[in-house]
Amino acid sequence: MTDVFEEHRRLLFGTAYRMLGSVADAEDIVQDAWITWNRADRTDVEHPKAYLVRTVTNLSLNRLKSAQAVRESYVGPWLPEPLLTSPDVAEEAELADTVSMAVLVVLETLTPTERAVFMLREVFGYSYAEIAEVVGKSGASVRQSAHRAREHVQARRPRFTADVGEQREIAEKFREACTGGDLGAVLELLAPDVVSWSDGGGIVTAARRPLHGHDNVARWWLGVLAKPEVRDGEMRVAEINGEPGLLLVHSGVTVGALTFEAVDGRITALRIAVNPQKLRGIQD
Repeated sequence: MTDVFEEHRRLLFGTAYRMLGSVADAEDIVQDAWITWNRADRTDVEHPKAYLVRTVTNLSLNRLKSAQAVRESYVGPWLPEPLLTSPDVAEEAELADTVSMAVLVVLETLTPTERAVFMLREVFGYSYAEIAEVVGKSGASVRQSAHRAREHVQARRPRFTADVGEQREIAEKFREACTGGDLGAVLELLAPDVVSWSDGGGIVTAARRPLHGHDNVARWWLGVLAKPEVRDGEMRVAEINGEPGLLLVHSGVTVGALTFEAVDGRITALRIAVNPQKLRGIQD
């Protein structure tokens, strides 16, 4: 029983994380799924993996619905919690690009049911009848939700992104420019219409609205790095949500996580999480 659950633990965590965008909540959901699995009558369970994914999806759906009020009152932009991943995560079908920060941000704009339907259909290939059973909707309703969610995600996900090698090179250049305080070099790496989001949650000082334009973003970012709580730290290139990003580390503690999107060698979007409650999944 334990072996079967442990075999799929990583998949179950990834499922919950994609649904909730929270490391702590995903860990709680996996624990709740274990309790459910331990107590269930498994004599009729022919496909444990499918059973466990459905269990985690339902638990996540309930958690997501109850969390909506909290997110609506959140101070400043709400970003999913960053997650350290292995360099080859992009090659793993179970995690795929739906764990990337850019896509997780798009998934946040779906309703809880649409998010569950999209994940079960697009990631796991469940039939509409199977999904209907999980979310408690009719097959026709599920088809409509799947269509809306697919169109919504396709319209908002990045259309042109740098490959992993180019992203890592850009991350290194951005790190060097920032640690050197070189405004000109930072501006060179940012697209003119770059947008930056910072998530401090009202706990840590951060821009409460998106910043637009390479000059605004560059000056704000260098200002952040000049603050005492960051100034004597370091920036490290790391695999975050399946893509190269940057960690801000001070006195051995990660105080920020930066992910970005790039086109033609220039950064078009920056997302920085500095809320300490959202950095638990990336502490060394």
